[in-house]
Amino acid sequence: MIILVLNSGSSSLKYQLFDMPSKQVITSGLIEHVSDHQQAVKTMEAQLRSGGHIKNLACLAAVGHRVVHGGEQFQQPALIDQTVIDTIEQLSALAPLHNPANLLGIKMLQQCAPDVPQVAVFDTAFHQSLPEKSYLYALPYELYEKHQVRRYGFHGTSHHYVTQQASQYLGESQLKIISLHLGNGASACAVLNGQSIDTSMGLTPLEGLVMGTRSGDIDPAIAFYLAKKTDLNIEALDELLNKKSGLKGICGQSDMRTITDLAEKGDELSELALQIFCYRIKKYIGAYIASLNGLDAIVFTGGIGENASIVRQYCCDDLQYFGIEIDHQKNKLTSKQIREIQSTASTVKILVIPTNEELEIAQQVYALLKNKKCFNKPMH
Repeated sequence: MIILVLNSGSSSLKYQLFDMPSKQVITSGLIEHVSDHQQAVKTMEAQLRSGGHIKNLACLAAVGHRVVHGGEQFQQPALIDQTVIDTIEQLSALAPLHNPANLLGIKMLQQCAPDVPQVAVFDTAFHQSLPEKSYLYALPYELYEKHQVRRYGFHGTSHHYVTQQASQYLGESQLKIISLHLGNGASACAVLNGQSIDTSMGLTPLEGLVMGTRSGDIDPAIAFYLAKKTDLNIEALDELLNKKSGLKGICGQSDMRTITDLAEKGDELSELALQIFCYRIKKYIGAYIASLNGLDAIVFTGGIGENASIVRQYCCDDLQYFGIEIDHQKNKLTSKQIREIQSTASTVKILVIPTNEELEIAQQVYALLKNKKCFNKPMH
């Protein structure tokens, strides 16, 4: 049966078509510079028809939507109805750049294919297993009670996928894993026996690791200091921390490929940005070893994690005390398959696992609807 996975952004529409349960990718596409989501969905449907993949959207068995923020309300994928839509809208205050765009995709598909079951899969859901000591901030408790101020975490679909892949690859379900999703957005996750127990992103995706344009962890008082010393208002500070900081703030570049090229050519600020990026990751590795009380495997994934060997090297160098030692020759090899890059002396497995968030969404949609027995009837 054919399942469409849709990632509707504010200015783009990314899609993949899967034949389930075989997990075969039928086709995929990206529509950029979107200003009208209704037109974008029509363009997607035309592309799918012209490729001979479907007659129309109404013939789909189901549609899976990536939704960034599910708050505390969604711990699992949800079959979309008006209540789910209303809740996602309410949660838009926690993800103003993402949830509204995700909702546009949902509403457009409902209009085009009202009889096709649609499922929301949430980036935050995997982290709903965090204990209170991990997700609560040391702020007045009433802020959590009244305004839901807590750690939610993101990239959950990716962390879930790659840690499951690691467990299957290693043939063991009871594992202590640190998952590092490294891309323009980056996060670390401590996973104990398949469950997230801590993660670096917080109320929003700004907290945690250094990212392409996001600062990651900083002293909160920096914002107060800058507000007093400069003419930056709340909106300008938000833009500074989310869009002008991180790697870009240090060296003027946000693409790790460019940064590593410049660093190799002797650009000092690029080398510094690379060192800061990896040092922050190394600190989280140490913290999560403490949280997990040990470590069986580190997983590198995401565009940077999968492709930047220098980043993996810098992150793992000088961690021999923890049983972490990289094999520099293995680390330089490239492959689209799961691969081990630790040395023979390493007691911790160091894995590079290509993430596949779209497949993870398709699998969750298939599992949910198979259990509920509510796939679109035309596909039977």
